[in-house]
Amino acid sequence: MNKFFGVIFCSVVTAGFFSSCGGDDNSKDHGTSEAKGGIYLGGIARLNEVENIKSLIPFAMNDVVSYHLGAQVYEGLVKYNQTDLSLIPGLATRWEVSEDQTQYTFHLRAGVKFHDDPCFADGKGRIVTAIDFKYCFDRLCATDPSNNLFDVTFKDKVEGANESFEASKGGKKTGVSGVKIVNDSTITIKLLNIDPSFLNILAMPGCYIYPNEAVTKYGVDMRTKVVGTGPFVIETVKEGEVILMKKNPNYWGVDANGTKLPYLDGIKWTFIREKQSEVLEFKRGNIDMIYRIPVVMFHELMGDLEHAKERKNDFIILNSIALNTNYFGFNCQSNLFSKKEVRLAFNAAIDRHKIADFTIQGEGNSADYGFVPYNEAFEAAGYNYKALKGFTYDPEKAKELMKKAGYANGKGFPKLTLEINSGGGDRNILVAEVVQKMLKENLNVDIEINIVPLGEHIENVQSAKTDFFRFAWVADYPDPETFLTMFYGKHVPKSMSEKAYMNFGRYVNPKFDSAFNAARIIPDKTKRFEALSATEQLIIDDAALMPIFYDENFRLEQLNVRNLPENTMNYFDLTTTYLIPLDKMKKK
Repeated sequence: MNKFFGVIFCSVVTAGFFSSCGGDDNSKDHGTSEAKGGIYLGGIARLNEVENIKSLIPFAMNDVVSYHLGAQVYEGLVKYNQTDLSLIPGLATRWEVSEDQTQYTFHLRAGVKFHDDPCFADGKGRIVTAIDFKYCFDRLCATDPSNNLFDVTFKDKVEGANESFEASKGGKKTGVSGVKIVNDSTITIKLLNIDPSFLNILAMPGCYIYPNEAVTKYGVDMRTKVVGTGPFVIETVKEGEVILMKKNPNYWGVDANGTKLPYLDGIKWTFIREKQSEVLEFKRGNIDMIYRIPVVMFHELMGDLEHAKERKNDFIILNSIALNTNYFGFNCQSNLFSKKEVRLAFNAAIDRHKIADFTIQGEGNSADYGFVPYNEAFEAAGYNYKALKGFTYDPEKAKELMKKAGYANGKGFPKLTLEINSGGGDRNILVAEVVQKMLKENLNVDIEINIVPLGEHIENVQSAKTDFFRFAWVADYPDPETFLTMFYGKHVPKSMSEKAYMNFGRYVNPKFDSAFNAARIIPDKTKRFEALSATEQLIIDDAALMPIFYDENFRLEQLNVRNLPENTMNYFDLTTTYLIPLDKMKKK
């Protein structure tokens, strides 16, 4: 496995084409007043996404872009520490777990208010109570065209969740029996079994809290009409162009010195789709942070790391191994990919090391193990990567497998469409073209590449409108389970006409299901991780997918940005982010 860096790396560097990172010295975009602890208040953080949001309805947030924005305006019972992804209190100040580890009691933060919004009679946000949590969790466990997250949150975990979901199909609202209101500030959640990952589940977007008044007033328009409790409020939405967020003046948070949070006056999100244009705007000083560096610029930037200390500091590079696997998926219930030999042949026909070293030029590591990306913390906790036998490049074996499947030298194999999503710079298309070439050379299979916007791509994959597709899976929480659950058979709908919200490849293997179900509820973390790694071998042996490479996070930040650290999930929380005024930077 080729790695540029094995641990989180932070350096300030100069790159030749970044020799002037000026931009307008506009005070409204930068911190304006110093507060206790040396932080600065005010200013607008300017961030960019290369794809549009899909939906900001909490239980519909299944794409990274919507998650980045949604995490600034919504909150749940718990949230992540942005630095190390440890769980910290959110709207719950504390919680207890029963002796048998199946019941959680959450004590809610007092005085938290929803955002001011016209959905309330007087336009002022009301106090959040336990009733709101019950309401949102009941909606999470009911059918809705936008509900993408039931499968990976409360399904098979919370008592009464499955029954509530089934009843809702017939129009009945039974609610989740395992979620109970004790009083206005206390709620309990009863689990079916011990579930070591349950607190992580509660940090997911599907468990964010919103008022029933917003549902009544906006309905499906909650896609952009957001009413949460978070540190920022959405003020302006021009889809595909800009989304402006302003500081929530009623936010409950304060820092250790008693300063009200957030520090920023707001956030400006732009949607420049072309990565090189995005980099140019960063160079001009018009964007404060970008992530993912175009392949064509990658080595020009990385080449300067070696000499960073000797050169003038123009911007910051943050790097970490990512909990993110780029892969090509199969519809395992289609005529072609229901054949295990075809799936195995496709995996043996591609050279992952060549893709990692030459196509993406070190921007990630070859997927040598399987689907769960290599992570030192996982390995230290018991995930047995060394025992996994991943996919290896073997063209002759690939040819034999295709012959066994009835397609000797590709004869009789129909022309196939590989669907990929736009965005992400040039990387998606470069990888697709190399795989296209390898499959042609080694299997004599003709592949046509179809590029569509991310939202359309997700819809097509979930609806089984494509049998061969590119995807990247970013961990929902820092645990191998979040990757392996994608192959759990119970996530596959009963018919091809129904959407698959989690098991996109519609893969079913009873042996895997049984092993995975048993492994995920083992209380001891080391034994649990070891058992989960054994279940991964089952999906590798069955070639349930084509893992291509494990991503690495590379982020560029302007020198005056503070408290926006990199992490393995690329999780953003701008609650404590601040900007040092440029005139203060010049004095240093």
